[in-house]
Amino acid sequence: MTQTPVRTEGANLAPPLWQQLQACAKALRAVRQGRNHVQALAGVSPAMRPAAQALLFAVLRQWGRTLAIQKELVQRAPPAPVDDLLCVGLALAMPVTQVMYPMHTLVNQLVEAAKRDPATRAQAAFINACVRRFDRERGQLIQRSDAQLSARWNHPEWWVKAIQQDHPLDWQALLDANLQAAPMAVRVNRRQQSVQALQALWQTQGISTQRCGESGLVLHQPQAVHALPGFEQGWFSVQDPGAQMAAPLLLTGLQPIGTQRLRVLDACAAPGGKTAHLLEMADMDLLAIDVEEARCQRVRDNLQRLQLKAEVRCADAARPSEWWDGQAWDAILLDAPCTASGIVRRHPDIPWLRRQSDVAALADIQKHMLQTLWPTLRHGGRLLYCTCSVFRAEGEGQLQAFLVNNSDAVLMPSPGHLLPGLSASGAAVSDNLAQEHDGFFYALLEKQQHA
Repeated sequence: MTQTPVRTEGANLAPPLWQQLQACAKALRAVRQGRNHVQALAGVSPAMRPAAQALLFAVLRQWGRTLAIQKELVQRAPPAPVDDLLCVGLALAMPVTQVMYPMHTLVNQLVEAAKRDPATRAQAAFINACVRRFDRERGQLIQRSDAQLSARWNHPEWWVKAIQQDHPLDWQALLDANLQAAPMAVRVNRRQQSVQALQALWQTQGISTQRCGESGLVLHQPQAVHALPGFEQGWFSVQDPGAQMAAPLLLTGLQPIGTQRLRVLDACAAPGGKTAHLLEMADMDLLAIDVEEARCQRVRDNLQRLQLKAEVRCADAARPSEWWDGQAWDAILLDAPCTASGIVRRHPDIPWLRRQSDVAALADIQKHMLQTLWPTLRHGGRLLYCTCSVFRAEGEGQLQAFLVNNSDAVLMPSPGHLLPGLSASGAAVSDNLAQEHDGFFYALLEKQQHA
């Protein structure tokens, strides 16, 4: 199912489709130059941004096949603005995305978009001819393109092979799930509001949801978060059900020593969703750190809206000598930097921005953080290692290497790898729990008491 952009029919305030296509093509250029979709869309007007993002996501979810077919249709690469607009048209003409607009409307508006821009005006007829040829020959063109892994699965070839190796039973379901739009889920701040009360309030506003876990609601239709009742009051935060597992895993059954409050470290805190969940669950002394001040400010802003308090400090988790006071932690949440390969449904630019070498480079960072933070944990304390990755090198492989090198670490019951979404048949893939979520890895480690 594809995320549908804002249409022009019956919506006087919506920008015409040709403008949306222009905005999408410019954003696509930024992604092709290495910027993420947030950066790529930053220059798009607020009125245009939802439609441009929906179109961009649809294009990126068909990017592997689009590139393969573009090479068949075009002998010599056209100028970048022309190529971007052409690729947008080809991607949106794919069978899976064509439901967005009828073919004649798409072609008409592509040509209009080309004519309205001096950088593409002279090639309007060329774009028209290429897209119409694809429409005539789509069966043969798609069949030939499927010989390439990157075209068949709309992920880079190295990515497909890595997933095949790491998840031999579920790799197809995982790749298919990545091409679907993820549902919108929220975590209710139960210090401010009950889940039942918020669900009932939203129901009166025509916003249907279903319960998910202890604190979660999944919306049947995505909504603008700022327009949802209770947002400004801090009654909820947007958070995937998989991410909502972190705080309960770390805190359930954990007790402070004596009568003291729990001392908790959130080692890579931004943007603060898991930080806030920890504070919503229990009273504690929490230090949230992140390596960039701008990211730390996001944590502060989120905590302020939710009426929660913690110390937020700009610091490098891998260098505790610069910020740690020497007093051991009861609990550490290490949501380590990773490839983000588990959240492709929400960020379809990720596969095309990552390089194969990033997996090993990030695994080295994760290893260093684990080894550096482990000595700051008290005996009997717990460290939750998590990543939003489905690559074994950032999950199970990392965990097993750590256990071999740290005899005082005991693996507690924890989910391990969670794979995103559902299979095409509607059945959960084998590693999944009985709920819909993004891809994650969770390992809960307890430090043994010395004899």
